[in-house]
Amino acid sequence: MLKGRLGLETARIPHADRHGLLWLGRGHLSVDAGCLRFVTAGDEDWPRGDHSIPFQMISCFIMQPGTTVSHDALRLLARHGAGLLAVGEGGVRLYASMPFGASESQRARKQAAAWADERKRSKIVRRMYAWRLGEILPDSEISVLRGIEGARVRQIYANLAQQFGIPWSGRRYDRQNPERNDLVNQAINHAASAAEGAAMIAVAVSGTIPQLGFIHEDAEIAFCLDIADLFRDEVTLPIAFGAVRGADLQTIERVVRKRAATVFRKQQVISKMIDRIKELFDADDGSGDTQRSGADPRVLGVVHE
Repeated sequence: MLKGRLGLETARIPHADRHGLLWLGRGHLSVDAGCLRFVTAGDEDWPRGDHSIPFQMISCFIMQPGTTVSHDALRLLARHGAGLLAVGEGGVRLYASMPFGASESQRARKQAAAWADERKRSKIVRRMYAWRLGEILPDSEISVLRGIEGARVRQIYANLAQQFGIPWSGRRYDRQNPERNDLVNQAINHAASAAEGAAMIAVAVSGTIPQLGFIHEDAEIAFCLDIADLFRDEVTLPIAFGAVRGADLQTIERVVRKRAATVFRKQQVISKMIDRIKELFDADDGSGDTQRSGADPRVLGVVHE
């Protein structure tokens, strides 16, 4: 138990001992007598009512649409090193994030060291391809790995098209005019954007650097694209192909985003992304990081008033 009342500013708990994420929706986050207070109309995570939150136990608060936050709450979270992200429904977009405490810099330093070392970088690349392909490939040349991965993805496209009964003539993407793509290719684009948004949240929460990618290199969110691709076959593409059956060219983006938000939540995709990032850089750490993602308000001892 924390000494004193919830929200006591002298109480400080290391991130390693905190729960990971607390999702907020359709409510207002503020401070009342030194305690973090969340008043909500209710959603699938929170019952309608007035809740006191032991914020010292949370690493990051996720604000979904319909949520507002007071300046005093921002000050309190910043002082205690708790993160705050403004996201799309279910985590399909990242709109803004508040920096975390200094305790999160160790993982970023490991990422930078691995990125700058050719041998370590190659090891990270092979590990990510092993996760995606289900086996450790003998060749470390990224061009060869990309070729193998590309052939397998083309087969996955064909398999999903057959599974969902959708005509498929190949992957096409016109960067200058993406709306010209056929329905299924547009669905894939929108699903990929949703997965990238989820990966951006995971990267922000894990304290890693979005620009330092290992497979992707030039994009400003290169590492986020690396992480999103880890879930392309099992999450992103099934979302896209499944959405095509209930949409047309005018509604496809909305249908994909809604479907992605549901899948991300049910499968705890963002928490799994965070775990993958930790595995990349903390495997040999020995620090005993037990931070848990996807915390349940009942576990946290949230007070319902």
